[in-house]
Amino acid sequence: MDLPRQLSLFDSIAIVVGIMIGGGIFLVPNLVARSLPAIPAIMGVWVLAGVISLLGALACAELGAALPATGGQYVFLREAYGAPAAFLCGWSLFTVGRSAQVAWLAVVFSIYVGYWMPLAPWVAKGLSLAVLALFTLVNYRGVRLGAIVQNSFTLGKVVGILIIVSAALLLGHGTLHSPAAMPGSSLSSFGVALIACLLGYDGWVQLSFVAGEIRNPQRNVARALVSGTLAVTAIYLLANLAYVRVLTVPEIAASNHVGADATARVLGGAGATVVSALILISILGTLNGCFLTIPRVYFAQAADGLFLRKFAQIHPRYGTPAFAILAQGGWAAVLVLSGSYESLADYALFGIWIFYGLMIAAVIVLRRTRPDLHRPYRMLGYPVTPIFFLVVTLWFLGNMLITRPAPAFAGLGLTLTGVPAYALWRRYGHRTAKTVATREIHAL
Repeated sequence: MDLPRQLSLFDSIAIVVGIMIGGGIFLVPNLVARSLPAIPAIMGVWVLAGVISLLGALACAELGAALPATGGQYVFLREAYGAPAAFLCGWSLFTVGRSAQVAWLAVVFSIYVGYWMPLAPWVAKGLSLAVLALFTLVNYRGVRLGAIVQNSFTLGKVVGILIIVSAALLLGHGTLHSPAAMPGSSLSSFGVALIACLLGYDGWVQLSFVAGEIRNPQRNVARALVSGTLAVTAIYLLANLAYVRVLTVPEIAASNHVGADATARVLGGAGATVVSALILISILGTLNGCFLTIPRVYFAQAADGLFLRKFAQIHPRYGTPAFAILAQGGWAAVLVLSGSYESLADYALFGIWIFYGLMIAAVIVLRRTRPDLHRPYRMLGYPVTPIFFLVVTLWFLGNMLITRPAPAFAGLGLTLTGVPAYALWRRYGHRTAKTVATREIHAL
């Protein structure tokens, strides 16, 4: 039994936009302004990060249109490199990468609720667990319900950001001409800012996880990835223009809550409340998107016989990978209770970018090894564009190894725990003769 294709183009765009826009646009500008002293440099680094993210989305679009099966990134790596690389990807996403992200989002939600009303530590932890339980239940009960919730949160956060941007641009007093009394920037400081911006754009890959449930995937996967990433880039640029309209660059660099401070400058005390509410909506939208997409990777992996068979079970009534969703929520809850989510999320960054690089390289590999594969969409600018993304990936990973060796090597070590796990699974695990993912591809 396959997962039904129920997601429309609009649903798909909402997934891309809703996952990419978290709380980063309200906080990351502070990190960027600390590194870059001038408005042109600030806007330039956001544009460059958007271009890099778009290139990643374009590569994902080619792969997703050609191999529109549930599991996305996992499937691409399986087809390009074989089972070991695919297993490592799924293993690292479940044990550390995306599970830690989900736990971290739930905890950040309770932290921001704490700004509205003081919460005892046990109450805050209970609230984080309740949010995990809520979105586990929503997505357990059907992909349509999950999509409706996702559409609502995405629409809410986009409208909210555009209201803030409009208020700042129309009512702001204008500081675009103000000189920035800050030290000059260097290539190193530009790199630090670029890393912060790239993290703010993260999330585009997760649409590929539900490619097996998107209607007309040969067209809609590419359309959603490209239009969603372009929309987020435009929103981020408008938000930054709004910030520099009402705050000087030194003020942005000194603010830990740029979005709230900029809005308060225009709308008064109510502005900070508006932004706090918008951040909560943004976090919830990203969190729901994670539950809607990520468990599909474990479902596809289990369908290949490379994970516990129970993860491949489809709910007879709701048509969802029910156990995979429950397992995602349960493991994230364990990370919340253990308090390890923050360090694990930090460590996971290195592994996530390793698999980004492998996925983009898969475009080149599959062009050579499977030239006859039907490709409804081909990556713009090939082969220059995927090579450029790979260069950025190598720079990103090298920068982490040099500037943050502890989390980088910890992330690499956690990813490599999948090597003995794969060896043990191949020896003792159960394998299926025919996979759900393969049937999905051949059925198209």
